[in-house]
Amino acid sequence: MTAPSPASTDTPPRRDRLPVVVPLLTLGTFLMITTEYIVAGLLPEIAADLHVSIAQAGLLITAFAGGMIVGSPLMALVTLRLPRRATLVLALLVFAAGHVLAAVSGAFGVVLVARVITALAAGAFWAVASAVATTAAGPANSSRALGVMMTGVGLATVAGVPLGAVVGQLLGWRGTFWALAGLAALAAPVIARFTPRDEEHTASSIRGELRAVATGRMAILLVATVLATGGYMTAFSYLSPLATGRAGIPEAAVPLLFVAFGVGAVLGTNLAGRFADERPLTTFITATAGSVVVLVALVPLSTDALATFVLLFLLGVAGMGIPPVGTGLAVRYARAAPTLAAAVSVAAFNGGTAIGTAAGAGAIASPFGAVGPVLIGIAMAVLGLAVLLVMVGRARRRTA
Repeated sequence: MTAPSPASTDTPPRRDRLPVVVPLLTLGTFLMITTEYIVAGLLPEIAADLHVSIAQAGLLITAFAGGMIVGSPLMALVTLRLPRRATLVLALLVFAAGHVLAAVSGAFGVVLVARVITALAAGAFWAVASAVATTAAGPANSSRALGVMMTGVGLATVAGVPLGAVVGQLLGWRGTFWALAGLAALAAPVIARFTPRDEEHTASSIRGELRAVATGRMAILLVATVLATGGYMTAFSYLSPLATGRAGIPEAAVPLLFVAFGVGAVLGTNLAGRFADERPLTTFITATAGSVVVLVALVPLSTDALATFVLLFLLGVAGMGIPPVGTGLAVRYARAAPTLAAAVSVAAFNGGTAIGTAAGAGAIASPFGAVGPVLIGIAMAVLGLAVLLVMVGRARRRTA
């Protein structure tokens, strides 16, 4: 008699159709990621309007990332006893209010605070939406549901950020913020209409939630998530200097690289979701190993424009397969606290991005130049792969 694979679990039969709420949550994810990325494209306008330097305006990006890292698990605990439907609606309304506050303010400090408020709302939405999607879809389709929900990440890269930039050019950065606020306010009642009631959801104590996620395998999973995410996001964050300095791609064509990455991301999140329910660790390892291969190929091939476009598409496929698998595993490992598990997973994604981009800033100023961040990404992804192999070894020992 052979032991079952550590990367698989006994799950009920899969359903072909996901509940309506899952694709609707994609809209919320689209808004959250669009607002996270859009400021990078509006920095000159924001800096000029608020009479600050570009470097100071860049703090708006840092503030949002910090708010997501801290806010996701914090808001999951704060809203622990609220019905999930109410939390989603409240998060969207606070998200809209944060954008309105920024749009009507002429003071940089107020806009900075508004970004933190928006990040807290985004963290709460992402964590609760992940729990709602996995619960509504059922154990056999949880990662698939997360893959569909996280399609919003790719759509934000392909459509949200470019459209937001166009609105910013036509109406100013405040017009973009007003548009995001309006879309969030419109999405709130629609998502509320199709979110299932919490008939089977009973909130535990904060201590019980923390105990559910404070396990050895959760800790290892989060370390792997930080490293694997930091791998591909470090290279992605410094895409522009790599493309213009190495491949000779004109600055006007750089947004097309983000589109290529976004299209790959849409494909990657859905592919990973399809396979991760039955073999989550195998899918996680495959996605991470794929990102290593693409990053390694970028070093010699980023001098060619066509190769750079193809590799960025493949990086989107491999790299963006990681979030739904990582979140699905976190929810699976901490079944008693799915919302908090999803929240700490979101914090791990953002933590990996923050660590990678900080290291990449130093690397790009080194003799390696534009290739420096890619080398940092390779190192992080390889370490993440090593941690995942440790997880497989632990799983096999438990099975034995």
